[in-house]
Amino acid sequence: MTDLEPRIVTLDPMRVATARAVSEAPERDAWEKIRAYAEPRGLLDNLDHHPVFGFNNPNPSAGQKEYGYEFWIRVDPEIEPQSEIEIKDFPGGRYAVTTCRLVSDPDGSVPEIWKKLWEWVQSSSYSWRKTHELEKLNDPNAPEEEMVLDLYLPIED
Repeated sequence: MTDLEPRIVTLDPMRVATARAVSEAPERDAWEKIRAYAEPRGLLDNLDHHPVFGFNNPNPSAGQKEYGYEFWIRVDPEIEPQSEIEIKDFPGGRYAVTTCRLVSDPDGSVPEIWKKLWEWVQSSSYSWRKTHELEKLNDPNAPEEEMVLDLYLPIED
């Protein structure tokens, strides 16, 4: 049992531009791709309208240094794919959400906070919904030591 009290939110369906990398530092590598696409288009100037989400794809596995990470940024309907950037439609849905710091969060590391969120869902009236667990970057340009994430665990009644 955990003392975590997440908020329940519903993400609306959205169209997203995506960039993915597989490496020993895929968050950095995928971010460079999505930033290079989004910055010249002004997408990072309004994070309320163009939120940035990320997730492991594929997850890290024991004994492997490389894993994948994918970033999404919400885009308007007229936006087209370009080079390494794909466009996808995300159906949205309900999520249990908690906020944490990437570095030095008093409640633990990001994996520990994910575990607490999972435990909260398991002890609640909700159940896990099989889709993407998302990490929303509140300010993707913040230095790592100031980075704040919202962790989105998909749920259903």
